[in-house]
Amino acid sequence: MTDAAFSAQDALVALMITVSASDATIRTSELLTIQSIVNHLPIFAGFDEDRMEQIAQTVFDLLEEEDGLDAILGLIRDAIPETHYETAYALACDVAAADGKVFQTELELLREIRYDFNLDPLHAAAIERGARARHLKL
Repeated sequence: MTDAAFSAQDALVALMITVSASDATIRTSELLTIQSIVNHLPIFAGFDEDRMEQIAQTVFDLLEEEDGLDAILGLIRDAIPETHYETAYALACDVAAADGKVFQTELELLREIRYDFNLDPLHAAAIERGARARHLKL
């Protein structure tokens, strides 16, 4: 799969996995969030969940390469229509916020995604605030 392009759904899953793996620890809460997103959001209608393991392996393989993160972000950007960049960023923010704490490496990755997707700063801030609000604990 590393040689083939991602579908848009593959790319969204790859982005969420990349955010989860960015702090070198994939937490259960992050995996559960990814699973819930894939199971419930209309953007994943018809997605073959059996592909998740293959997508994850591609992400992990690329992250081991020198410019692997740039390669992953390039594949993701190429696969997702520009009209869905904010959706992709929202999913990334939800995964980053899933465990109730956003680590520095996750913040840096989110900043890079905002830059790569050329997101409006106000839109990005609103998306981030929504993610924080959804993942607050009592």
